[in-house]
Amino acid sequence: MAGVPDTETIPLARPEIGAREEELVLEVLRSGQLSLGPMVARFEREFAEWLGVEDAVAVSSGTAALHLCVRALGWGPGDEVLTSPFSFVASANCLLYEGARPVFCDVDADTLNIDPDAATAAVGERTVGILPVHIFGYPAAMPALERLAANHGLGILEDACESLGAVDSEGRRVGTRGNLATFAFYANKQLATGEGGMIVPTDPATASLLRSARNQGREADMGWLDHTRLGFNYRLPDVAAALGVAQLEKLGEMLASRARVASLYEEGLAGVEGVRVLAAARGAELRSWFVYTVQLPADADRDATVAELAERGVASKAYLPCIHLFPHLRELGYGEGQFPVAEAASACSIALPFFPAMGESEVGRVCEALGQSLC
Repeated sequence: MAGVPDTETIPLARPEIGAREEELVLEVLRSGQLSLGPMVARFEREFAEWLGVEDAVAVSSGTAALHLCVRALGWGPGDEVLTSPFSFVASANCLLYEGARPVFCDVDADTLNIDPDAATAAVGERTVGILPVHIFGYPAAMPALERLAANHGLGILEDACESLGAVDSEGRRVGTRGNLATFAFYANKQLATGEGGMIVPTDPATASLLRSARNQGREADMGWLDHTRLGFNYRLPDVAAALGVAQLEKLGEMLASRARVASLYEEGLAGVEGVRVLAAARGAELRSWFVYTVQLPADADRDATVAELAERGVASKAYLPCIHLFPHLRELGYGEGQFPVAEAASACSIALPFFPAMGESEVGRVCEALGQSLC
């Protein structure tokens, strides 16, 4: 396990890339099939097998996955979709792409996921769906949200882009409940392909539609310039798929390593007064560790803490902002004070270095530096 020398800055994230990734990438390069080759189909097949679903559709990013799913659900102009303000902005942008309106609902103070009670209160005449985000790898309250959807005839799109390997309150892996679900493989994710995403389709017809839409609206058996519908260039290159196949082979090990690092942090931060850590589990629910964020004491100067950590050789960042406060979403009428739980969490949250190869010494350095920075 390669750590970080004491004289070097500990980075926020670092993917686990080894000889197997190099081997499969080289296999693709030597094949001459850099796109639309067999490695993408292999990645899809092996991902679906690992997750425990019938099929999976690879695309160029998690954002692309969300966008195609919004289209597949038919959400568009005049429609409203309930979602979380405490998220990466793609979970709102994917709705805006199609003219639908994100209706934000406050989050649960413990899980930081959309609060089912808040979602229930937000249902209106134009509500057509729910887009729960499994934030920071923790499963959203899907049984309650599915009951809400069933009661009002709403569609569901699960943003599982941060939660590969998480387990929900009923003991199911996130993304296996039969809803459209999306995953992402950015370089700091549990499985990294640099850029990339995956969709779990609800049925074969939807899978076929998604595969056509990712490839400029072409059908699988159509000629080079034949297109039957509006589509996009959302293909995943075979080089990225090769990385995905190699990463899948050791995904269980990487998830376990992330959990180990999170446990080291929980132990190391126990003595840092006022710092709140995220829960690893609750009942059957199990977090899949994506990033390691903590909430600083209410009287802490977060920007000063980030700066001081940097001086001590520790990378960190404010994480996450509330997306309803971004300029293009303020234009929809959103502003400060509307979602107090999300805004309070956002105001004091900070991401610390987190990757599978971190050892006790690196985690110890971070914990010590944070404690000194808060003194």
